[in-house]
Amino acid sequence: MSENCKTIFDPIHGSIKIGGVYLDILNRHEMQRLRGVKQLDMGYMVYPGANHTRFEHCLGVYHLAGRMADSLGLSDEDRSAVMAAGLLHDVCHPPFSHTLEELTVERTGMDHMDLARKLIMGEMRTYRERDEDMFSGCLSMAEMLDSAGISPTKVCDLITQPETVGGTEFIDGRSFFPSEDYIHQIIHGPVDADQMDYLMRDAHYTGVTWGSIDLERILNTIKVHNDRMVMERGGIVAAEGLMVSRALMYSAVYYHTTVRVIKMMLTKAVECSGLDVSEMYTWDDADLTNALIGSGGKASEITRSILARRIYGTAYMLYSEDADSEITGRLAEFSGYQKRKELEYEIADKAGLDPTELIVDMPSKSAMLSKSKIGKTDVSIIDPSGRVRSITRFSSIAKGLQSRDPYGWKLLIACPKKDMERAEKAARKVLSL
Repeated sequence: MSENCKTIFDPIHGSIKIGGVYLDILNRHEMQRLRGVKQLDMGYMVYPGANHTRFEHCLGVYHLAGRMADSLGLSDEDRSAVMAAGLLHDVCHPPFSHTLEELTVERTGMDHMDLARKLIMGEMRTYRERDEDMFSGCLSMAEMLDSAGISPTKVCDLITQPETVGGTEFIDGRSFFPSEDYIHQIIHGPVDADQMDYLMRDAHYTGVTWGSIDLERILNTIKVHNDRMVMERGGIVAAEGLMVSRALMYSAVYYHTTVRVIKMMLTKAVECSGLDVSEMYTWDDADLTNALIGSGGKASEITRSILARRIYGTAYMLYSEDADSEITGRLAEFSGYQKRKELEYEIADKAGLDPTELIVDMPSKSAMLSKSKIGKTDVSIIDPSGRVRSITRFSSIAKGLQSRDPYGWKLLIACPKKDMERAEKAARKVLSL
């Protein structure tokens, strides 16, 4: 194992020091692949500066996880595990990050976090077949972590997303927390290293102004109480700033309608290409782009259209404020992958279009129907007397964000621009809009 320590300059966090087993892991082929996976998937088609990658994001989360661990006074064992989890949390993102996540889950039953566990533990191949001569016989990352005194099982448990984030119960001002959840919250929580890095990094590279976070104030006001991460009252404004930043970035960047259309076009290309997605965790963006073009037919045509920025037009969009509960409930029945594909075929058939040229996009069923989104706004605030309450008891901003719709729309229909009128009429008839 390497004993060297390197200092890497990062435009977001400045100098990041990394050495020992972390440097050895950073230099592995699984991590180096992430240099070719864009952090904001197709976002660069709208924000030209958004060419940053999962590699630098993982390095940033590693750095912030260590700083948070220091602020919370974690033991050396816990600190080492959470820093390793920060470094490895996105190691199995497929090409173009979240673009193919839904398709991958549909066809393999695993998301990138499930795949990460198997990859780290050495339960599946870590490289493309073409690279057998380079990487065959190398140690698993679990073996490397174990030899450094870091539990690979603990690291994988920290990477895995819990079923619910938050979940604190408040009874008469007393807090009841799951046991030792504070370590997990550094990676998945209302105030975590992952979202703080991606908000700051994505804002920097897109050039938008909504990713500003008072990081130092957050680090100075977080603490552990009853096995849970909480924030002192003095950090409420910083927590509000983080939540507002997240809400605005989701609306303006992550759910930008043009970006959504391009992502769905790329998914269409993969769907009709016949490519096996089960090992795409070993591919980068260029690998997938070249494979799609090389596959010929409609997959190649769609991919080349994206590269030439011949983007499908928005034939119909139903904004959230125009969708009553009846329409929303009806649409929610189509939000799953298979049902949405069936809807695409039905609308395409009604419009006389090739199904590969019609896109239906909508939020998930839970996002569609939920009036209150706790999750990332469920920050626990502790006062000087030790009483813990939800930030929504102190902040109307946090309370308002729980009911804010980050999409702003319930349904998006897109197709080639010459066919938009036909697609709109067909969608209205099929969905009785």
